[in-house]
Amino acid sequence: MSEPAEFIDESLQYESSWERAEDHERRYGPHLEYYGASVGAVRGTIRNAERRYPGLGHDDVTALASELWSRPVFERRLAAVVLLQSAVELLRHSDLTRIEGFLRSAQVPELVDPLAVDVVGHLLLRLTGQDAVRARVVLDRWASADDAWLRRSAVLAHLPAFRAGTGDDASFRRTVRLISGAQQGRVVEVEEALVLVRESGAL
Repeated sequence: MSEPAEFIDESLQYESSWERAEDHERRYGPHLEYYGASVGAVRGTIRNAERRYPGLGHDDVTALASELWSRPVFERRLAAVVLLQSAVELLRHSDLTRIEGFLRSAQVPELVDPLAVDVVGHLLLRLTGQDAVRARVVLDRWASADDAWLRRSAVLAHLPAFRAGTGDDASFRRTVRLISGAQQGRVVEVEEALVLVRESGAL
């Protein structure tokens, strides 16, 4: 384990609480392990890590996120999400492959949704030209995927653009059509995500 990953892991375990770990398991299910650190502690740990290890570049951030994600511990994976949120300006369209792996194994909306909205959605806002085209191809593939978390993410990734007033109705409707066209009834699986986007004025 790299030094930054070890620092983050040890900090999260220091902030652990067995009562909170049991509460997390009741709320999120048995798919993951839980240290029992609060969301605030996770965010504080990433801030501390960024101060302790300044100047992390693209490759450092993405490798660290993968290290944190490699163990199915909720707080470690949430820390990876927070890290990517804080470094979204460094990310590239090619990072969607790595993020897709995270989404497929996330297991819970509390990890999927911030990845889709705050990481993928904000990355899409930054991309232009061929990079934007390639990213949209990935989003279309997610919308047609067998994985429900990818389909949900394909919808939610539109949310930042609509919140910023730059949402593309045609692109959003294409995502919805791809989901519903791939298999009858699939839109039901992303109903909550659709509601969030509707509230932003997309529909």
